[in-house]
Amino acid sequence: MTSRHIAFLGTGLMGAPMAENLLKAGHRLTVWNRSREKAEPLGKLGAEIAASAADAVREADMVIAIVSNGEAVADLLFGQGVAASMKSGAIFIDMSSITPAEARDHAERLEALGLRHLDAPVSGGTKGAEAATLAIMAGGGEATFDEAAPVLKALGRPVRVGASGTGQLAKLANQAIVGITIGAVAEATLLVQSGGGNAEAFRDALKGGFADSAILQLHGWRMDSRDFTPGAKSSIQLKDMNNIVKEADALAIELPLAESIRERYETLVHTMNEPDLDHAALYLELIGRTKR
Repeated sequence: MTSRHIAFLGTGLMGAPMAENLLKAGHRLTVWNRSREKAEPLGKLGAEIAASAADAVREADMVIAIVSNGEAVADLLFGQGVAASMKSGAIFIDMSSITPAEARDHAERLEALGLRHLDAPVSGGTKGAEAATLAIMAGGGEATFDEAAPVLKALGRPVRVGASGTGQLAKLANQAIVGITIGAVAEATLLVQSGGGNAEAFRDALKGGFADSAILQLHGWRMDSRDFTPGAKSSIQLKDMNNIVKEADALAIELPLAESIRERYETLVHTMNEPDLDHAALYLELIGRTKR
């Protein structure tokens, strides 16, 4: 694979291992993070650390960003000067989870500046980021995707879903499945525990059956062991559930399961004040319901 000069913006829980995998693949990497100390370990592995986001992207062929929300992406691009500093024809790959409308807006504004855009959010959590097995859902031009795909393959399995915004639409659908399934696993776990069953044995018994899943095995274990160290924060899951309901409203469709799970994450994050726990902590909201 041809080595590329890549700028990577956002080296948090997901971004840091993703950037490390790009280094392992032999790419020249310039990194930037709002809190510089989170980028410094990558400097020890060979990445250049930029003083600003705009400085990071000046000579890059591709710019990858993974930050908290659409407002943060827009601020990077049009507030902190990233779009103005990118060289003509470079590709901006947004791996953050934002709304489809925001992704389409960013793509149009970048195209007017002679730049290309992919919305390419990911699923797989920190474990997938570390193992380079992320599901990567991409929206944008076919030729742009084909050029970026060899780089993205160092991070996981990229698939082009369609035009700009459809990567984010696929991510919303993914997060609906994740959130709803976490809710189902929480209820199943509590049911088994309350009836005197062994939750670990229960998960083992379901292996290979229709109800088995990565969420059952990983998040079921988290619930059973009460280990909610964040791989994906509840506050981020709530953001995604809010965006799912917003998109459903825009499309004039009803998603009753997603709406219900959104309300429960709202309780966990704001009423119970647990925004930084792993999203499997929806189990705690369920226990709270039972105690009430």
